[in-house]
Amino acid sequence: MSAQPLEVLIVEDEVLLATELEYLLQELGCHTVGMAMNSEEAVAMAEALNPDLALVDVHLEDGPTGVDAARRIKADCGGVVLFMTANVKRLPEDFAGACGVIGKPYSEHGVKTAITFLGACLREGSAPGLPPVGLQLSPAYAARWGLGDLARAG
Repeated sequence: MSAQPLEVLIVEDEVLLATELEYLLQELGCHTVGMAMNSEEAVAMAEALNPDLALVDVHLEDGPTGVDAARRIKADCGGVVLFMTANVKRLPEDFAGACGVIGKPYSEHGVKTAITFLGACLREGSAPGLPPVGLQLSPAYAARWGLGDLARAG
């Protein structure tokens, strides 16, 4: 019996990037539940669709609101957020409750290995090993998934 596909919400205001991410997710066997271009849309979709994972850019159509959207998705929906942004330095120390970040520009391989790793973490409740290159886990999720040394080092 195969695992249920990971249900993913894409929060990205650059249509070409969002579409590219959707194709990458499909290749991994994930199911894209929706695409949002601003923070209000992102939170509303997360509440309605309850995705396993939300891929969130920091700078959206309505400004640098991705951090606020991530906090709300985590708090209101219990969703797991992964930032995908060129603005890594804009992230607060607590990652706004997100599990981690992939910095832009990212590679197709980097995204695929990160999503595969996170899918395993979400299914098993622990990390299958160290995170792949390009994926920086938040200290809270590193600790939650059994990578305590990584959390202290971060």
